[in-house]
Amino acid sequence: MEKIISKGGLAVLMVIMLIGYSCKESFLEIPATGQLDEGQLSTKKGIEGVLVSVYGQLNGRANRMASASNWVWGSIRGGDANKGTDPGDFSDINPIQRFEYLTTQGVIADKWTGNYEGVARANLVIKLLGIAKEDVTENDKKRIGGEAKFLRAHYYFELKRGFNNTPYVDETKDYGTDIEKVSNNVDLYPFIEADLKYAYENLPETQTAVGRVNKWGAAAYLAKVYMYQKKFAEAKALYDLIIASGKTTNGKKYGLVARYQDAFKASNDNNEESVFAIQAAANTGSVNNANPDFDLNWPYNTGPNGPGNCCGFFAPSFELGNSFRTDATGLPLLDGSYNAAANELKTDMGLKSKDAFTPDAKPVDPRLDHSIGRRGIPYLDWIDHPGNDWIRNQANAGPYSSKKYAYYRTDVGSLQDNSSWTPGYTAINVNIIRYADVLLMAAEAEIEVGSLEKAREYTNLVRQRAANPASFVKRANGENAANYVISTYKTPWTSKDVARTAVRFERKLELSGEGHRFFDLVRWGTAEKEINAYLAYESKKLSGALGGAKFTPNKNEYLPLPQDQVDLLGKDVLIQNPGY
Repeated sequence: MEKIISKGGLAVLMVIMLIGYSCKESFLEIPATGQLDEGQLSTKKGIEGVLVSVYGQLNGRANRMASASNWVWGSIRGGDANKGTDPGDFSDINPIQRFEYLTTQGVIADKWTGNYEGVARANLVIKLLGIAKEDVTENDKKRIGGEAKFLRAHYYFELKRGFNNTPYVDETKDYGTDIEKVSNNVDLYPFIEADLKYAYENLPETQTAVGRVNKWGAAAYLAKVYMYQKKFAEAKALYDLIIASGKTTNGKKYGLVARYQDAFKASNDNNEESVFAIQAAANTGSVNNANPDFDLNWPYNTGPNGPGNCCGFFAPSFELGNSFRTDATGLPLLDGSYNAAANELKTDMGLKSKDAFTPDAKPVDPRLDHSIGRRGIPYLDWIDHPGNDWIRNQANAGPYSSKKYAYYRTDVGSLQDNSSWTPGYTAINVNIIRYADVLLMAAEAEIEVGSLEKAREYTNLVRQRAANPASFVKRANGENAANYVISTYKTPWTSKDVARTAVRFERKLELSGEGHRFFDLVRWGTAEKEINAYLAYESKKLSGALGGAKFTPNKNEYLPLPQDQVDLLGKDVLIQNPGY
């Protein structure tokens, strides 16, 4: 089934100035070369083309910091990973991981402008529907409007989580209609909810192109937005429907793929676990259609023996590695003792690849070796991770490599693209919401207003999949690559607090590196405690990168509004966030 893939030229649609004609001398009216007018854009083909460009902005296009993958904003800030690489490479990320945000940082401005670009594109689609030609049917208007409003809600949700409240601009606002006077003194959530409700009520269950959102994707996103507002009853009601009847855009009943690693494999894109994803394709003639999110986040200096060959960013943290430690029964160490000296994951920190090293032999959750590349363990179908030889600067990054969204050796030349400066462009879709995320959010909702037993059931579904022996990383002789021990929660949870601890930790393990962790900690109200504990531990390992770093409550939950935006609109219009 066809994916939604945006060609590089489609981005031009959003910089077009729609021309209004006022001269009576019509013979003088010559359309500008390279521009389109309302007459061309308001046909079905024209509107569909603009809609594709709205999807195309999901990965930020040439602006990686605007991507919904949130590998910096959600995962690095949440403690899943460190920036990695050298201190001087892409140094603008350094203050982010240290919680020393600056109002003038380019990466922060990129997050702002990239998401407002998505809003502008969505607004143009909605505006064009109001002047649509006769070939656009009422059903077309509902479907296209539903997709555009869903995407607009997504971009505003990204802005909300990143900056708290930002100016809300819809299709009625433009230059000449006081757009420059719109303040950020109004809560964004009611607008986000309204758009998602419209999408849920008007989108079909299936679509002709698999990359488009359907009604169940809209329902899952709406339920997520409810969870961020602690509207647990509303969220539970939707999750009940989604789990019972939800299906993917290509008609598959929602479910967990049998093997954990297959949720991140290009050859298995748009599977039953994919609720909504950024679509990618390789070898189409332009790497603009591939997955550009992680082109820096590969093991370093692999040569032909590993993927990417550059640049060592997004190095999983020591703390995350330790979190996959299990007890003898296969349950996680929920008391936090995974960071104790006796339980720390054994690493090759400080060792050269030529130095002898024996991998950790104590019990670990098998998801560890699908999430983190570590010394002595097979790296997909490449070679065993050699340790320091694949690490650009171990003292700055630590001993681990990113792994979850890596491509396989068997993908080379087909599901991976060799036409650009790096072979790191792939056909791997990036999940914005996958079904495991839905189940664990539903478990949270059940804890708050429903049943602890139903929450345990949902959590155990996720753990049962992780426990599938067919998904364990194997050595060439067929043996498990590590001591994988994992089990389900077999006894009822005795209180909401016990249940919350288990479900929240399960999200940490299951969704690591997928851009969720920081935002989860903020919405739970545990960011100060969890992040400062992480920084205290991690800075002992990486003193140069993280020594002295500290999360400041009532400030670092949100980024500062970009200074150039404040200067442009004025302090009386754009109100800076507290502490900046």
